[in-house]
Amino acid sequence: MNTVTVGISDLNIVKAPDVLVTYALGSCVGICLYDPVAKIAGLSHIMLPSVSQMPGARDSYKFADTAIVILVKKMTELGARSARMKAKIAGGAQMFAALSNSSIANIGQRNVTAVKNTLAQLNIPIIAEDTGKNYGRTLYFNADTGLMQIKSGIHGEWVW
Repeated sequence: MNTVTVGISDLNIVKAPDVLVTYALGSCVGICLYDPVAKIAGLSHIMLPSVSQMPGARDSYKFADTAIVILVKKMTELGARSARMKAKIAGGAQMFAALSNSSIANIGQRNVTAVKNTLAQLNIPIIAEDTGKNYGRTLYFNADTGLMQIKSGIHGEWVW
């Protein structure tokens, strides 16, 4: 079993028995996609809701509306079928309570909304979610079991 790290504004795909991990999910959102038949898992760590908000941006992995589409494409190229894919998402926290009235403060919620909208457009159901609140998370995603494990320095760990 290998553990493959997915950085910020990054994505990757593995087959069972490998595990994907991403760190520092604050306002960012981790999107786990899984084909349980092919045992292929994908993980995207997005920073922003939409590429349309940053005309000329070249980093498609940074945005919910582009990264998820790319992740699905890469998974299908490896043998997954989009009709079998299920999603689990985590992150989208409000990390800066002092900025609660600013547009920066609600970026986490805007990211979650964009992720949900993109997954709905792709007909991929969300079967587990750990989003919002005010703390960061580390996310592990197991390609063998499809389980998403969340670790938080403040709140411990749990599995979805």
